[in-house]
Amino acid sequence: MAKQDFYETLGVAKSANSDELKRAYRKLAMQYHPDRNSGDKGAEQKFKDINEAYDILKDDQKRAAYDRFGHAAFEQGGGPGAGGFGFGAGGFADIFEEMFGEVMGGRRGQGGPSRGNDLRYNLEVSLEEAFRGKQTTIRVPTLIACEQCKGSGAEAGSKPITCPRCHGRGKLRMQQGFFTLEQTCAGCQGAGRVIDNPCKACGGQGRTRREKTLSVNIPAGVEDGIRMRLAGEGEVGVRGAAAGDLFVFISVTPHRIFQRDGAHIHCRVPLPMTTAALGGTIEVPIVDGGRNLSKRQQELLREFEKEGENRRTHPESEGFFARVKEFFEDLRE
Repeated sequence: MAKQDFYETLGVAKSANSDELKRAYRKLAMQYHPDRNSGDKGAEQKFKDINEAYDILKDDQKRAAYDRFGHAAFEQGGGPGAGGFGFGAGGFADIFEEMFGEVMGGRRGQGGPSRGNDLRYNLEVSLEEAFRGKQTTIRVPTLIACEQCKGSGAEAGSKPITCPRCHGRGKLRMQQGFFTLEQTCAGCQGAGRVIDNPCKACGGQGRTRREKTLSVNIPAGVEDGIRMRLAGEGEVGVRGAAAGDLFVFISVTPHRIFQRDGAHIHCRVPLPMTTAALGGTIEVPIVDGGRNLSKRQQELLREFEKEGENRRTHPESEGFFARVKEFFEDLRE
């Protein structure tokens, strides 16, 4: 029985371009796939036919040979789809990859070295610094681009070559049944290129370990446990791949006088019994440190401290006034 013309099998004209071929094949592959037509031998044969037709016509060289010689160009050896149910290097695998490639790790041709690792830095700030905000400098051990090879990984005078295992794709394909899986090429670690003459300073990695100094802006009102992201300040990837990010985790140290509750600041002030009973005025510190006490205010604070010493009616009085004194001394420094 004579074979049907491949163009007729896919239902396209001989002038159809690659996109039209793929759309036609995808539609038919979904329609006649064995999983949707269990036990239907006719659908199984149709699926084989459209797979064979697409495998020939999607390849420019095979298509040119078919256009010139017809089926006779592939009769020696049985053609790419004969004698079995395999899909060769394409077929339904291309459709599966098109539909699920991004979920399974990227589409074909999008190989490349992996980006560098993200880093974490724990930074402690005082309550006053969290209240006012702060510009600070941190030193982070990390991997930076090799200065000798400029991140290429190759010794001076040489350059990377195309990986012979993956042919520059950065990935290797493995077919199991109806599924085609991809994994990063172990020969080039996904870069698509290998180095014959690696840089002696970095061993061909294109990066070296150094301590990097960074300026970090702590915004006013920052809370304990907040995470700040510094894009591109993490480790540099292998051989020029993108750098990861640096995450700065803020920890606000406990204060000797104030306690923070979200956006609110609390200060527990011990009062003499007489003041609590009769009312009065007391001076208390504030967290911003911008309150410059006048001479009279300082005198009142001393009188308040003395009054508290004379009337120890609260068990926390002595410790509180000692902490207040230290707090104001720190503000004057």
